[in-house]
Amino acid sequence: MAVEVSGGGPDRWSLDDSLEELASLARTADVQVVGRMKQRLERPSRTYLGSGKLKDLMALRGEVGYNVVILDDELSPRQQRNLEDALDVKVIDRTALILDIFAKRAQTHEGKLQVELAQNQYLLPRLAGQWSHLERLGGGVGTRGPGEMQLESDRRLVERRIQRLKKELAEVRKHRALYRRNRKRSGIPVVALVGYTNAGKSTLLNTLSGAEVLVEDKLFATLDPTTRRLRLPDGQTVLLTDTVGFIHKLPPTVVAAFRATLEELEEADLLLHVVDITHKNAAEQCQTVEDILAELGLEQKPRLTLLNKVDLLGPAMPGADELEERLQISQEGMLLVSASQGIGLDQLLQRISETLVAPGS
Repeated sequence: MAVEVSGGGPDRWSLDDSLEELASLARTADVQVVGRMKQRLERPSRTYLGSGKLKDLMALRGEVGYNVVILDDELSPRQQRNLEDALDVKVIDRTALILDIFAKRAQTHEGKLQVELAQNQYLLPRLAGQWSHLERLGGGVGTRGPGEMQLESDRRLVERRIQRLKKELAEVRKHRALYRRNRKRSGIPVVALVGYTNAGKSTLLNTLSGAEVLVEDKLFATLDPTTRRLRLPDGQTVLLTDTVGFIHKLPPTVVAAFRATLEELEEADLLLHVVDITHKNAAEQCQTVEDILAELGLEQKPRLTLLNKVDLLGPAMPGADELEERLQISQEGMLLVSASQGIGLDQLLQRISETLVAPGS
């Protein structure tokens, strides 16, 4: 279910495209998509949807028999609870769906810590929904019972877990900082791969370095960062690191929880922004990544933009001027490559060498 709110701020993504991506996320989470709906609203209601669209959604259940509803935006705890009461099915939003996928994909201890922190931060304001039966007791004296005490107990448990996870991740950050300091002393430059999820970063890492990172045609196929040594044509050695893929409407809780991982981008000497040029939303995906990098304060970081999967375009390959206009990237800063077929990678390695040469050397 996708909703467009009037006055909600500029968004380059159309409702249909955002809804299609939500369906891809759902399939990645092994959810069968049986129907889609969209709506434009002046402002979200108490159930987030308008009354007419809510009735349509209730009627649709009789037609397709859905047992879960996924919203394309993050719901407030009250909106989620009201919608579940009205539909009598489980309701989740885009944030919960992404966190579920992350939980399945995380393999390392650090990755699991980061995902669990984000999940608990998401859960904390929604605990009251787990005890919605309390509302039926009414207010006033004599209504404070085991359920309400359980709610307070659960809240304290989650808060303590959040603090414990933050402490553990703080230790991870210390170790990472120590590793980066040692790495900096060694003088080995760091080249970081960034890009939209499923743009081909892991394939590029595998092809360039001989790594064996999982590659699947799914969103967030890999979550945990991987670093490999890479020798450039001029004999220089660099560390090539892959990071978590970005996505439209990336939840702030995820960005915050993955701070330790994303700090690797701050320390990188060069960013390689990988773009799936075959995707119909390549321009929107490219700008989404640029927006997130700007939020992280990395907009001035040296980078090359790699237009990946050019082998799949054939005669449909756009000209350089058209690409520059579509992606708002100078031709000097972009390279055409195919990570799977090795196209343009020699030129890429040469450009990395040239970019990493210190001024005056």
